[in-house]
Amino acid sequence: MEAQNEGESQGKQSNHQNRIFLNEGHHFPGKTYTEVVLKPAYDEAKLHLLEPMMAINKAHLIMLVEQGLLSKKDSRQIAKAIRSLDLHSIRNSHYSGQVEDLFFQVEKELLHLAGDIAGNLHIARSRNDMCITMFRLALRGKLQTAISSVLLLQDQLLKFATEHVQTLMIGYTHTQQAQPTTLGHYIMAVVDSLNRDIQRLKTAYHQCNQSPMGAAAFTTSGFRINRERMMELLGFDGFIENSYDAIAGADYIAEVMSAVQIAAMGLGRVVQDLLLWSTQEYSVLKVADPYVQTSSIMPQKRNPVSLEHLRSLFSSCVGNTQTVLTMIHNTPFGDIVDTEDDMQPYGWRSLDLLEKLCRLMAYVMGTAEVNKAVLRERAQASFAVVTELADTLVRTDILPFRTAHQIASKIVKRAISQGKPAHQITLAHVNEAALEAIGKPVLLNEEQLRQSLDPDYFVKVRSLPGGPNPDEVRRMIESRSQKQTDHKSWLITARDKSEKSFLYLDTVLLEWCLNEEK
Repeated sequence: MEAQNEGESQGKQSNHQNRIFLNEGHHFPGKTYTEVVLKPAYDEAKLHLLEPMMAINKAHLIMLVEQGLLSKKDSRQIAKAIRSLDLHSIRNSHYSGQVEDLFFQVEKELLHLAGDIAGNLHIARSRNDMCITMFRLALRGKLQTAISSVLLLQDQLLKFATEHVQTLMIGYTHTQQAQPTTLGHYIMAVVDSLNRDIQRLKTAYHQCNQSPMGAAAFTTSGFRINRERMMELLGFDGFIENSYDAIAGADYIAEVMSAVQIAAMGLGRVVQDLLLWSTQEYSVLKVADPYVQTSSIMPQKRNPVSLEHLRSLFSSCVGNTQTVLTMIHNTPFGDIVDTEDDMQPYGWRSLDLLEKLCRLMAYVMGTAEVNKAVLRERAQASFAVVTELADTLVRTDILPFRTAHQIASKIVKRAISQGKPAHQITLAHVNEAALEAIGKPVLLNEEQLRQSLDPDYFVKVRSLPGGPNPDEVRRMIESRSQKQTDHKSWLITARDKSEKSFLYLDTVLLEWCLNEEK
Protein backbone atom coordinates (compact mmCIF):
# COMPACT_ATOMS: atom_id res chain seq x y z
CA MET A 1 0.00 0.00 0.00
CA GLU A 2 2.87 2.33 0.93
CA ALA A 3 4.57 1.61 -2.42
CA GLN A 4 1.31 2.39 -4.22
CA ASN A 5 0.91 5.72 -2.37
CA GLU A 6 4.53 6.61 -3.12
CA GLY A 7 4.00 5.84 -6.81
CA GLU A 8 0.87 8.00 -6.92
CA SER A 9 2.77 10.85 -5.22
CA GLN A 10 5.62 10.66 -7.74
CA GLY A 11 3.08 10.57 -10.56
CA LYS A 12 1.39 13.72 -9.31
CA GLN A 13 4.76 15.46 -8.97
CA SER A 14 5.70 14.43 -12.50
CA ASN A 15 2.39 15.72 -13.88
CA HIS A 16 2.92 19.02 -12.04
CA GLN A 17 6.38 19.39 -13.58
CA ASN A 18 5.00 18.54 -17.00
CA ARG A 19 2.39 21.29 -16.65
CA ILE A 20 5.14 23.76 -15.75
CA PHE A 21 7.18 22.78 -18.80
CA LEU A 22 4.09 22.95 -21.02
CA ASN A 23 3.50 26.51 -19.83
CA GLU A 24 6.99 27.36 -21.08
CA GLY A 25 5.90 26.47 -24.62
CA HIS A 26 7.35 24.11 -27.22
CA HIS A 27 9.22 26.61 -29.36
CA PHE A 28 11.85 29.31 -29.00
CA PRO A 29 11.83 31.40 -26.95
CA GLY A 30 10.79 29.77 -23.69
CA LYS A 31 8.66 31.93 -21.40
CA THR A 32 11.15 32.05 -18.53
CA TYR A 33 14.11 32.46 -20.89
CA THR A 34 12.32 35.45 -22.39
CA GLU A 35 11.62 36.91 -18.96
CA VAL A 36 15.10 36.41 -17.53
CA VAL A 37 17.36 36.98 -20.54
CA LEU A 38 15.86 38.05 -23.86
CA LYS A 39 13.46 40.79 -22.80
CA PRO A 40 15.92 42.59 -20.46
CA ALA A 41 18.65 42.37 -23.12
CA TYR A 42 16.28 43.76 -25.78
CA ASP A 43 15.19 46.62 -23.52
CA GLU A 44 18.80 47.58 -22.79
CA ALA A 45 19.84 47.27 -26.43
CA LYS A 46 17.07 49.44 -27.83
CA LEU A 47 18.07 52.25 -25.44
CA HIS A 48 21.85 52.04 -25.75
CA LEU A 49 22.74 50.15 -28.91
CA LEU A 50 20.24 51.17 -31.59
CA GLU A 51 22.16 54.26 -32.74
CA PRO A 52 25.53 52.42 -32.83
CA MET A 53 23.86 49.57 -34.76
CA MET A 54 22.48 51.94 -37.37
CA ALA A 55 25.85 53.67 -37.70
CA ILE A 56 27.47 50.29 -38.38
CA ASN A 57 24.80 49.46 -40.97
CA LYS A 58 25.43 52.76 -42.76
CA ALA A 59 29.22 52.47 -42.64
CA HIS A 60 29.20 48.84 -43.77
CA LEU A 61 26.91 49.69 -46.68
CA ILE A 62 29.19 52.52 -47.81
CA MET A 63 32.26 50.32 -47.52
CA LEU A 64 30.66 47.46 -49.49
CA VAL A 65 29.83 49.87 -52.33
CA GLU A 66 33.32 51.37 -52.34
CA GLN A 67 34.80 47.86 -52.50
CA GLY A 68 32.55 46.91 -55.43
CA LEU A 69 30.71 44.27 -53.42
CA LEU A 70 27.30 45.93 -53.87
CA SER A 71 25.87 47.68 -56.92
CA LYS A 72 24.81 51.32 -56.76
CA LYS A 73 21.24 50.29 -57.46
CA ASP A 74 21.09 47.77 -54.61
CA SER A 75 22.89 50.10 -52.25
CA ARG A 76 20.38 52.89 -52.89
CA GLN A 77 17.54 50.51 -52.16
CA ILE A 78 19.13 49.49 -48.87
CA ALA A 79 20.00 53.12 -48.06
CA LYS A 80 16.37 54.14 -48.53
CA ALA A 81 15.29 51.34 -46.19
CA ILE A 82 17.81 52.40 -43.54
CA ARG A 83 16.65 56.00 -43.75
CA SER A 84 13.00 54.93 -43.60
CA LEU A 85 13.34 52.95 -40.38
CA ASP A 86 11.17 54.34 -37.60
CA LEU A 87 13.76 54.41 -34.80
CA HIS A 88 11.33 56.05 -32.39
CA SER A 89 8.96 53.13 -32.84
CA ILE A 90 11.78 50.64 -32.25
CA ARG A 91 12.88 52.43 -29.08
CA ASN A 92 9.33 52.21 -27.75
CA SER A 93 8.72 48.65 -28.89
CA HIS A 94 8.25 45.64 -26.62
CA TYR A 95 10.04 42.35 -27.01
CA SER A 96 7.67 40.11 -28.96
CA GLY A 97 9.62 36.86 -29.08
CA GLN A 98 9.20 36.73 -32.86
CA VAL A 99 12.92 37.39 -33.27
CA GLU A 100 15.87 36.70 -31.03
CA ASP A 101 17.18 40.19 -30.37
CA LEU A 102 17.42 43.79 -31.58
CA PHE A 103 19.74 42.88 -34.44
CA PHE A 104 17.21 40.52 -35.98
CA GLN A 105 14.38 42.97 -35.30
CA VAL A 106 16.18 45.67 -37.30
CA GLU A 107 17.14 43.19 -40.03
CA LYS A 108 13.53 42.01 -40.25
CA GLU A 109 12.31 45.57 -40.76
CA LEU A 110 15.01 46.30 -43.36
CA LEU A 111 14.01 43.16 -45.28
CA HIS A 112 10.40 44.32 -45.17
CA LEU A 113 11.34 47.77 -46.51
CA ALA A 114 13.97 46.79 -49.12
CA GLY A 115 13.19 43.17 -49.90
CA ASP A 116 15.64 40.28 -49.95
CA ILE A 117 18.43 42.54 -51.23
CA ALA A 118 18.73 43.93 -47.68
CA GLY A 119 20.23 40.57 -46.71
CA ASN A 120 23.41 41.58 -48.58
CA LEU A 121 24.04 44.18 -45.90
CA HIS A 122 25.37 41.26 -43.87
CA ILE A 123 28.08 40.34 -46.38
CA ALA A 124 31.41 39.78 -44.58
CA ARG A 125 30.17 40.60 -41.12
CA SER A 126 28.77 38.78 -38.09
CA ARG A 127 26.79 39.67 -35.03
CA ASN A 128 30.10 39.02 -33.27
CA ASP A 129 32.06 41.92 -34.71
CA MET A 130 28.91 44.05 -34.87
CA CYS A 131 28.06 43.55 -31.18
CA ILE A 132 31.56 44.31 -29.92
CA THR A 133 31.62 47.39 -32.15
CA MET A 134 28.25 48.52 -30.80
CA PHE A 135 29.46 48.05 -27.24
CA ARG A 136 32.59 50.09 -27.96
CA LEU A 137 30.62 52.87 -29.66
CA ALA A 138 28.16 53.04 -26.75
CA LEU A 139 30.99 53.12 -24.23
CA ARG A 140 32.76 55.77 -26.29
CA GLY A 141 29.79 58.11 -26.08
CA LYS A 142 29.26 57.49 -22.37
CA LEU A 143 32.95 58.03 -21.67
CA GLN A 144 32.82 61.39 -23.43
CA THR A 145 29.85 62.43 -21.28
CA ALA A 146 31.43 61.15 -18.06
CA ILE A 147 34.75 62.90 -18.74
CA SER A 148 32.84 66.10 -19.42
CA SER A 149 31.26 65.97 -15.94
CA VAL A 150 34.55 65.05 -14.27
CA LEU A 151 36.01 68.16 -15.90
CA LEU A 152 33.04 70.20 -14.64
CA LEU A 153 33.76 69.04 -11.09
CA GLN A 154 37.46 69.71 -11.46
CA ASP A 155 36.70 73.19 -12.77
CA GLN A 156 34.54 73.93 -9.73
CA LEU A 157 37.21 72.58 -7.38
CA LEU A 158 39.82 74.84 -8.98
CA LYS A 159 37.56 77.83 -8.31
CA PHE A 160 36.99 76.60 -4.75
CA ALA A 161 40.74 76.23 -4.19
CA THR A 162 41.36 79.73 -5.55
CA GLU A 163 38.90 81.14 -2.99
CA HIS A 164 40.63 79.30 -0.14
CA VAL A 165 44.33 79.66 -0.89
CA GLN A 166 44.76 81.39 2.49
CA THR A 167 42.00 79.63 4.42
CA LEU A 168 43.98 78.19 7.30
CA MET A 169 42.99 74.74 8.56
CA ILE A 170 44.38 71.73 10.37
CA GLY A 171 45.42 68.74 8.29
CA TYR A 172 44.83 65.28 9.72
CA THR A 173 46.73 62.01 9.61
CA HIS A 174 45.23 58.84 11.09
CA THR A 175 42.17 61.03 11.86
CA GLN A 176 44.26 63.05 14.36
CA GLN A 177 45.37 66.69 14.16
CA ALA A 178 48.71 66.70 12.37
CA GLN A 179 49.94 69.97 10.83
CA PRO A 180 48.50 73.30 9.65
CA THR A 181 47.71 73.62 5.97
CA THR A 182 45.12 75.49 3.90
CA LEU A 183 41.79 74.43 2.49
CA GLY A 184 43.09 75.40 -0.94
CA HIS A 185 46.03 73.01 -0.50
CA TYR A 186 43.66 70.18 0.48
CA ILE A 187 41.34 70.80 -2.46
CA MET A 188 44.26 70.92 -4.89
CA ALA A 189 45.14 67.40 -3.78
CA VAL A 190 41.63 66.39 -4.88
CA VAL A 191 42.14 68.26 -8.17
CA ASP A 192 45.38 66.37 -8.80
CA SER A 193 43.72 63.06 -8.00
CA LEU A 194 40.96 63.94 -10.47
CA ASN A 195 43.58 64.86 -13.03
CA ARG A 196 44.96 61.33 -12.83
CA ASP A 197 41.40 59.98 -13.09
CA ILE A 198 40.88 62.01 -16.27
CA GLN A 199 44.15 60.74 -17.69
CA ARG A 200 43.16 57.14 -16.91
CA LEU A 201 39.76 57.69 -18.53
CA LYS A 202 41.41 59.18 -21.62
CA THR A 203 43.78 56.21 -21.89
CA ALA A 204 40.85 53.82 -21.47
CA TYR A 205 38.97 55.80 -24.11
CA HIS A 206 41.79 55.27 -26.63
CA GLN A 207 41.80 51.52 -25.98
CA CYS A 208 38.00 51.42 -26.26
CA ASN A 209 37.93 53.48 -29.46
CA GLN A 210 39.34 50.70 -31.66
CA SER A 211 37.31 49.04 -34.41
CA PRO A 212 36.62 45.27 -34.41
CA MET A 213 34.68 45.49 -37.70
CA GLY A 214 35.87 43.09 -40.36
CA ALA A 215 36.69 40.37 -37.85
CA ALA A 216 33.29 38.82 -38.68
CA ALA A 217 32.81 35.72 -36.51
CA PHE A 218 36.52 35.80 -35.56
CA THR A 219 38.42 34.80 -38.76
CA THR A 220 37.65 37.81 -41.01
CA SER A 221 36.11 37.01 -44.41
CA GLY A 222 36.90 35.83 -47.90
CA PHE A 223 35.22 38.95 -49.26
CA ARG A 224 37.71 41.76 -49.95
CA ILE A 225 36.31 44.25 -47.48
CA ASN A 226 38.28 47.22 -46.12
CA ARG A 227 38.76 47.14 -42.35
CA GLU A 228 40.65 50.44 -42.29
CA ARG A 229 37.79 52.15 -44.10
CA MET A 230 35.29 50.86 -41.53
CA MET A 231 37.54 52.28 -38.82
CA GLU A 232 37.52 55.70 -40.51
CA LEU A 233 33.80 55.73 -41.24
CA LEU A 234 32.91 54.99 -37.61
CA GLY A 235 35.36 57.52 -36.17
CA PHE A 236 37.63 55.02 -34.44
CA ASP A 237 41.28 55.77 -33.65
CA GLY A 238 42.45 52.43 -35.01
CA PHE A 239 41.34 48.86 -35.61
CA ILE A 240 42.09 45.66 -33.73
CA GLU A 241 44.39 43.82 -36.09
CA ASN A 242 44.09 40.25 -34.83
CA SER A 243 40.55 39.20 -35.69
CA TYR A 244 40.34 36.71 -32.82
CA ASP A 245 41.44 39.39 -30.38
CA ALA A 246 38.80 41.71 -31.85
CA ILE A 247 36.09 39.30 -30.70
CA ALA A 248 37.65 37.69 -27.62
CA GLY A 249 39.35 40.66 -25.96
CA ALA A 250 37.37 42.22 -23.12
CA ASP A 251 40.21 44.20 -21.56
CA TYR A 252 38.91 47.39 -23.18
CA ILE A 253 35.87 47.41 -20.92
CA ALA A 254 37.89 46.17 -17.94
CA GLU A 255 40.21 49.15 -18.41
CA VAL A 256 37.27 51.56 -18.61
CA MET A 257 35.73 50.03 -15.49
CA SER A 258 39.02 50.16 -13.59
CA ALA A 259 39.37 53.87 -14.38
CA VAL A 260 35.78 54.55 -13.34
CA GLN A 261 36.19 52.50 -10.17
CA ILE A 262 39.32 54.38 -9.08
CA ALA A 263 37.63 57.73 -9.72
CA ALA A 264 34.50 56.76 -7.74
CA MET A 265 36.53 55.40 -4.83
CA GLY A 266 38.67 58.54 -4.65
CA LEU A 267 35.72 60.90 -4.75
CA GLY A 268 33.86 58.81 -2.16
CA ARG A 269 36.77 59.33 0.26
CA VAL A 270 36.57 63.10 -0.25
CA VAL A 271 32.81 63.10 0.33
CA GLN A 272 33.39 61.31 3.64
CA ASP A 273 35.54 64.27 4.75
CA LEU A 274 32.91 66.73 3.58
CA LEU A 275 30.26 64.94 5.62
CA LEU A 276 32.39 65.13 8.76
CA TRP A 277 33.05 68.82 8.13
CA SER A 278 29.28 69.36 7.91
CA THR A 279 28.63 68.20 11.48
CA GLN A 280 28.03 70.79 14.22
CA GLU A 281 31.08 69.43 16.02
CA TYR A 282 33.34 70.24 13.06
CA SER A 283 31.22 73.25 12.03
CA VAL A 284 33.33 73.84 8.92
CA LEU A 285 31.08 73.28 5.90
CA LYS A 286 27.50 74.43 5.40
CA VAL A 287 25.71 72.77 2.49
CA ALA A 288 23.35 75.14 0.67
CA ASP A 289 19.58 74.85 1.17
CA PRO A 290 18.84 73.19 -2.22
CA TYR A 291 20.95 70.22 -1.14
CA VAL A 292 19.75 69.60 2.43
CA GLN A 293 16.63 68.04 3.90
CA THR A 294 14.94 68.49 7.26
CA SER A 295 13.71 65.91 9.74
CA SER A 296 10.09 64.77 9.99
CA ILE A 297 10.24 65.17 13.76
CA MET A 298 13.25 67.35 14.66
CA PRO A 299 12.68 70.93 13.45
CA GLN A 300 16.30 72.04 13.91
CA LYS A 301 17.80 69.53 11.49
CA ARG A 302 19.66 70.49 8.29
CA ASN A 303 20.62 67.09 6.98
CA PRO A 304 23.31 67.28 4.26
CA VAL A 305 21.74 64.31 2.50
CA SER A 306 23.13 65.30 -0.89
CA LEU A 307 26.56 64.35 0.45
CA GLU A 308 25.18 61.12 1.90
CA HIS A 309 23.65 60.21 -1.45
CA LEU A 310 26.93 61.04 -3.16
CA ARG A 311 28.81 58.72 -0.81
CA SER A 312 26.38 55.81 -1.17
CA LEU A 313 26.03 56.19 -4.94
CA PHE A 314 29.78 56.40 -5.47
CA SER A 315 29.86 53.05 -3.67
CA SER A 316 27.13 51.81 -6.01
CA CYS A 317 29.25 52.96 -8.94
CA VAL A 318 32.19 50.98 -7.57
CA GLY A 319 29.90 47.97 -7.17
CA ASN A 320 28.76 48.13 -10.80
CA THR A 321 32.33 48.26 -12.04
CA GLN A 322 33.27 45.35 -9.81
CA THR A 323 30.35 43.35 -11.22
CA VAL A 324 31.78 43.86 -14.71
CA LEU A 325 35.26 42.79 -13.66
CA THR A 326 33.89 39.76 -11.82
CA MET A 327 31.79 38.69 -14.81
CA ILE A 328 34.86 38.80 -17.06
CA HIS A 329 36.99 36.85 -14.58
CA ASN A 330 37.69 33.20 -15.48
CA THR A 331 35.59 33.25 -18.65
CA PRO A 332 36.76 31.54 -21.87
CA PHE A 333 38.92 33.71 -24.13
CA GLY A 334 36.54 33.89 -27.04
CA ASP A 335 33.01 34.83 -28.08
CA ILE A 336 30.98 34.32 -24.91
CA VAL A 337 27.85 35.99 -23.51
CA ASP A 338 29.54 36.67 -20.15
CA THR A 339 31.33 39.65 -21.71
CA GLU A 340 28.38 40.86 -23.77
CA ASP A 341 24.65 41.48 -23.23
CA ASP A 342 24.48 40.46 -19.57
CA MET A 343 27.56 42.42 -18.54
CA GLN A 344 27.42 45.63 -20.58
CA PRO A 345 24.49 47.28 -18.71
CA TYR A 346 26.55 47.35 -15.51
CA GLY A 347 29.26 49.19 -17.41
CA TRP A 348 26.79 51.70 -18.82
CA ARG A 349 25.26 52.28 -15.39
CA SER A 350 28.63 52.89 -13.78
CA LEU A 351 29.53 55.53 -16.37
CA ASP A 352 26.09 57.14 -16.12
CA LEU A 353 26.43 57.26 -12.33
CA LEU A 354 29.93 58.76 -12.42
CA GLU A 355 28.71 61.45 -14.81
CA LYS A 356 25.68 62.39 -12.70
CA LEU A 357 27.49 62.27 -9.37
CA CYS A 358 30.30 64.52 -10.57
CA ARG A 359 27.72 67.06 -11.72
CA LEU A 360 25.91 66.93 -8.39
CA MET A 361 29.14 67.21 -6.42
CA ALA A 362 30.17 70.23 -8.51
CA TYR A 363 26.91 72.02 -7.65
CA VAL A 364 27.13 71.12 -3.95
CA MET A 365 30.70 72.38 -3.71
CA GLY A 366 29.94 75.47 -5.76
CA THR A 367 27.22 76.59 -3.32
CA ALA A 368 28.66 75.47 0.03
CA GLU A 369 29.83 77.92 2.70
CA VAL A 370 33.08 77.55 4.67
CA ASN A 371 33.50 78.72 8.28
CA LYS A 372 36.95 80.28 7.90
CA ALA A 373 36.97 81.75 11.44
CA VAL A 374 36.46 78.38 13.15
CA LEU A 375 39.16 76.79 10.99
CA ARG A 376 41.63 79.55 11.92
CA GLU A 377 40.82 79.44 15.65
CA ARG A 378 41.39 75.70 15.74
CA ALA A 379 44.66 75.97 13.87
CA GLN A 380 45.92 78.65 16.26
CA ALA A 381 44.98 76.66 19.37
CA SER A 382 46.17 73.32 18.03
CA PHE A 383 49.50 71.65 18.79
CA ALA A 384 49.70 70.83 15.07
CA VAL A 385 52.26 73.66 14.79
CA VAL A 386 54.91 72.05 17.02
CA THR A 387 56.67 70.38 14.09
CA GLU A 388 57.88 73.90 13.27
CA LEU A 389 58.95 74.41 16.91
CA ALA A 390 61.14 71.31 16.64
CA ASP A 391 62.46 72.52 13.28
CA THR A 392 63.27 75.93 14.77
CA LEU A 393 65.22 74.37 17.66
CA VAL A 394 67.30 72.50 15.10
CA ARG A 395 68.15 75.86 13.47
CA THR A 396 68.69 78.01 16.60
CA ASP A 397 70.44 75.48 18.82
CA ILE A 398 72.02 73.18 16.22
CA LEU A 399 70.27 70.21 17.84
CA PRO A 400 69.71 66.83 16.18
CA PHE A 401 66.12 66.72 14.99
CA ARG A 402 65.30 63.71 17.19
CA THR A 403 66.45 65.67 20.28
CA ALA A 404 64.42 68.71 19.22
CA HIS A 405 61.46 66.37 18.65
CA GLN A 406 61.86 65.04 22.21
CA ILE A 407 61.86 68.57 23.69
CA ALA A 408 58.76 69.57 21.69
CA SER A 409 56.99 66.38 22.77
CA LYS A 410 57.65 67.15 26.46
CA ILE A 411 56.33 70.68 25.97
CA VAL A 412 53.09 69.40 24.43
CA LYS A 413 52.48 66.81 27.14
CA ARG A 414 53.02 69.40 29.88
CA ALA A 415 50.81 72.01 28.16
CA ILE A 416 47.98 69.49 27.71
CA SER A 417 48.20 68.48 31.38
CA GLN A 418 47.94 72.16 32.34
CA GLY A 419 45.05 72.80 29.91
CA LYS A 420 47.00 75.30 27.84
CA PRO A 421 46.55 75.67 24.03
CA ALA A 422 49.59 75.88 21.77
CA HIS A 423 49.65 79.66 21.53
CA GLN A 424 50.05 79.91 25.34
CA ILE A 425 53.33 78.02 25.40
CA THR A 426 56.04 80.25 26.88
CA LEU A 427 59.82 80.29 26.72
CA ALA A 428 59.85 79.06 30.30
CA HIS A 429 57.94 75.93 29.20
CA VAL A 430 60.50 75.34 26.44
CA ASN A 431 63.49 75.74 28.76
CA GLU A 432 61.92 73.50 31.40
CA ALA A 433 61.64 70.72 28.82
CA ALA A 434 65.14 71.47 27.45
CA LEU A 435 66.72 71.16 30.90
CA GLU A 436 65.18 67.69 31.22
CA ALA A 437 66.28 66.61 27.74
CA ILE A 438 69.71 68.24 27.24
CA GLY A 439 70.52 69.70 30.66
CA LYS A 440 70.55 73.36 29.62
CA PRO A 441 68.21 76.11 28.36
CA VAL A 442 67.89 76.77 24.65
CA LEU A 443 69.14 79.76 22.64
CA LEU A 444 65.65 80.21 21.14
CA ASN A 445 64.26 83.68 21.90
CA GLU A 446 60.67 84.84 22.47
CA GLU A 447 60.17 86.18 18.97
CA GLN A 448 61.40 82.93 17.42
CA LEU A 449 59.13 80.97 19.74
CA ARG A 450 56.04 83.00 18.77
CA GLN A 451 56.90 82.64 15.10
CA SER A 452 57.34 78.88 15.39
CA LEU A 453 53.89 78.58 16.98
CA ASP A 454 52.17 80.69 14.31
CA PRO A 455 50.17 78.49 11.88
CA ASP A 456 50.36 81.20 9.19
CA TYR A 457 54.16 81.11 9.42
CA PHE A 458 54.06 77.30 9.37
CA VAL A 459 52.24 77.40 6.04
CA LYS A 460 54.29 80.27 4.63
CA VAL A 461 57.71 78.59 5.09
CA ARG A 462 56.53 75.37 3.47
CA SER A 463 57.06 76.73 0.00
CA LEU A 464 58.73 73.70 -1.54
CA PRO A 465 57.05 72.43 -4.72
CA GLY A 466 53.61 71.10 -3.78
CA GLY A 467 53.57 72.71 -0.33
CA PRO A 468 50.74 74.77 1.23
CA ASN A 469 52.48 78.15 0.83
CA PRO A 470 49.82 80.39 -0.79
CA ASP A 471 52.04 81.42 -3.69
CA GLU A 472 52.91 77.79 -4.34
CA VAL A 473 49.23 76.78 -4.27
CA ARG A 474 48.45 79.59 -6.72
CA ARG A 475 51.19 78.29 -9.00
CA MET A 476 49.65 74.81 -8.85
CA ILE A 477 46.20 76.19 -9.60
CA GLU A 478 47.53 77.95 -12.69
CA SER A 479 49.38 74.82 -13.82
CA ARG A 480 46.37 72.54 -13.29
CA SER A 481 44.09 75.03 -15.03
CA GLN A 482 46.27 74.71 -18.12
CA LYS A 483 46.10 70.91 -17.89
CA GLN A 484 42.35 71.17 -17.63
CA THR A 485 42.28 73.34 -20.75
CA ASP A 486 44.25 70.61 -22.53
CA HIS A 487 41.77 67.97 -21.34
CA LYS A 488 38.85 70.07 -22.55
CA SER A 489 40.51 70.50 -25.96
CA TRP A 490 41.02 66.74 -26.17
CA LEU A 491 37.35 66.14 -25.35
CA ILE A 492 36.18 68.66 -27.96
CA THR A 493 38.34 66.91 -30.57
CA ALA A 494 37.09 63.44 -29.56
CA ARG A 495 33.44 64.47 -29.66
CA ASP A 496 33.89 66.33 -32.92
CA LYS A 497 35.45 63.26 -34.54
CA SER A 498 32.57 61.02 -33.40
CA GLU A 499 29.85 63.45 -34.43
CA LYS A 500 31.40 64.19 -37.82
CA SER A 501 31.78 60.49 -38.60
CA PHE A 502 28.09 59.83 -37.91
CA LEU A 503 27.06 62.96 -39.81
CA TYR A 504 29.12 61.86 -42.81
CA LEU A 505 27.33 58.50 -42.88
CA ASP A 506 23.95 60.22 -43.00
CA THR A 507 25.16 62.65 -45.65
CA VAL A 508 26.35 59.88 -47.99
CA LEU A 509 23.12 57.90 -47.71
CA LEU A 510 21.06 61.04 -48.27
CA GLU A 511 23.04 61.89 -51.43
CA TRP A 512 22.50 58.38 -52.80
CA CYS A 513 18.75 58.63 -52.25
CA LEU A 514 18.56 62.12 -53.80
CA ASN A 515 20.57 61.03 -56.84
CA GLU A 516 18.16 58.14 -57.42
CA GLU A 517 15.21 60.56 -57.36
CA LYS A 518 16.90 62.72 -60.00
